[in-house]
Amino acid sequence: MNDIAATKVAGADVNSESVGDTARFRAFSDLERELHELPPAPTDEGRIELIVRRVAAGGRREILDAADLTPDAGVPGDAWERRLQKDPDMQIAVMQIDVARLIANGQPLTLFGDNLFVELDLRASNLPPGTRVKAGSALLEITPQPHNGCRKFKSRFGDDALRLVAGKELRHRNLRGIYMRVVQPGVVRPGDSIQVLSRAPA
Repeated sequence: MNDIAATKVAGADVNSESVGDTARFRAFSDLERELHELPPAPTDEGRIELIVRRVAAGGRREILDAADLTPDAGVPGDAWERRLQKDPDMQIAVMQIDVARLIANGQPLTLFGDNLFVELDLRASNLPPGTRVKAGSALLEITPQPHNGCRKFKSRFGDDALRLVAGKELRHRNLRGIYMRVVQPGVVRPGDSIQVLSRAPA
C-alpha cells in the first residue's frame, strides 16, 4: 500500500487533536540529508496528489476525490469556511508532497492539516506572492501569508522537523508549505495538473 492509499485508510482517524508517533520522528541530520537528496520538483507544471478538508466534527480529516473551490468557501466544508474572521490570505494551505512524505515518515499525510498536497516547487523564488496558478479548472493565487510550523506540528512530527521547516537557513524553501486563495472557482481532483500561469516579481 502506498502512502496516499495509507493516508486514505487512516485519514478518518486523524483530527485536530491528533499527535504523532514518536517512533516515526526523524533526526534533523537525517531530514536535512534526505531533503537534499530529493529530486527537483517541477517548477512550471506539476500535479495535485491529495485533497483534504477538516470537517466540523473536531477537525476530522476527510480525503476528497474532488473539490469545488470557490472564492467564498475555499475548500467547501473545510475549517477555514467556518471561521468567524476569514482571512483570505490563509484560505487554502498547500504543501509539497515529497517534503510531506519525508517529514511524515510513514504517518498519514492528513496529520499536517493542509488542503492540497502537490508535486510542485513551492520555494519563494519559484512562487512569489501574487503568482497565479491553474489547479484543475480553478484559478488560485499565492498569498504573502507565511505558513509556519506550530505547537501541533511539533507534537506530530517532532522538534527536529519543526527546526527543519522553521529554520532561517531553509525558510526560503517553504518546507511547511504556502497559502493560496481562490480567484476563480473551479474543480480540482487528484491527478489534475497545477500550472503556473503568471509569476509576480519576487
